[in-house]
Amino acid sequence: MSVMSIRLPDEMADTLANLAKATGRSKSFLAVDALRDYLAREAWQIAEIQQALEEADAGDFATDEEVTATLNKWSVHEG
Repeated sequence: MSVMSIRLPDEMADTLANLAKATGRSKSFLAVDALRDYLAREAWQIAEIQQALEEADAGDFATDEEVTATLNKWSVHEG
């Protein structure tokens, strides 16, 4: 396991301390948990963007009919 030191704004440090006290968890546990969630979300998003770019580079685009069908599916029809 690696050790890392970070500087937190006072307000964030206070919130972290209050959450640690309220949950009975350590500040380190909460920080690692939050960082784990953030990294997983960012990694997923980057992977999705890279996949979309590969599809675009390969010319894999929706047809006009597919776009129209999707728009019709999600559009609000009045009348």
